[in-house]
Amino acid sequence: MMIDPDRRVLQPGPAPSERVQWVAGNARLLEFTLEPRLNFIEAIRRPLAEAGGESAVLTLVGGAFGPFTYVVPAPAPTPEHAAYYSEFHRPAGISRLEDAAVTFGRRDGIAFLHCHGVWTGADGIRRGGHVIPDQTVIAEPVRARAWVLDGMAFEAQPDPETNFTLFGPVSGASASSGRFFAARFRPNQDICGALEDFCRSRGIVSAALRGGVASTIGAVFENGSVVDSFATEMFIRSGSISSGTDGALEAALDVALVDHRGNLAEGLLTRGANPILMTLEVVIEALAGSA
Repeated sequence: MMIDPDRRVLQPGPAPSERVQWVAGNARLLEFTLEPRLNFIEAIRRPLAEAGGESAVLTLVGGAFGPFTYVVPAPAPTPEHAAYYSEFHRPAGISRLEDAAVTFGRRDGIAFLHCHGVWTGADGIRRGGHVIPDQTVIAEPVRARAWVLDGMAFEAQPDPETNFTLFGPVSGASASSGRFFAARFRPNQDICGALEDFCRSRGIVSAALRGGVASTIGAVFENGSVVDSFATEMFIRSGSISSGTDGALEAALDVALVDHRGNLAEGLLTRGANPILMTLEVVIEALAGSA
């Protein structure tokens, strides 16, 4: 199946000329376990607060949710949005988490998070999507690796271009320069190319991606598989930017996603063929270069 690599989705609002929001700072790795019987947000907020942190990007592995609520992409019911969410899905029993990525920060002055993941329900079927955090409870311990942000944070703010409230980076109370960049990439730019351009413009020749919650307009994978959809909910399992054989920067993104039909897809994305739908929230750690 062929899919147009230059595909675009018309957003309802004006597109700012600056296509990346970013703040430089520092981050430290913190590993902990999300405790059962806690609300998803509180299960992350507590250990972060105990470590003196308020905002982070995380990867989650194992454990289970229950009760659990999630959504998948859906057509927008009105022209106010380019795409929207499905009705709430509330699977019975517990859903065993495979893995997920999280952006954790603040919305309306209180702790909030944005999470995309993959899990297996009580019916044995693998599914994925966007977790509704305030309606999800930890059922079994979940292992977390968090990059706790210092001098920067993620804060949910209204975004006129997409007409959603989205996480974006802001300077922290003790702003400082560093080798980490909290970033939000805007719609209709290739996800790999945008990361490469960001690093190239700052003299970064090697970088690791931490966290990574995104949406794309369908997807094209290096193994030849194609997701023909106007919307996906995606997360980065592992990501890096490094010099290729010709010396040019190349982003390698191993991702998992769900489309508007509820179908899962996973693997390495093809560079130059995967435009962002609404957002990419990620922390870029510069490993080598002038940054």
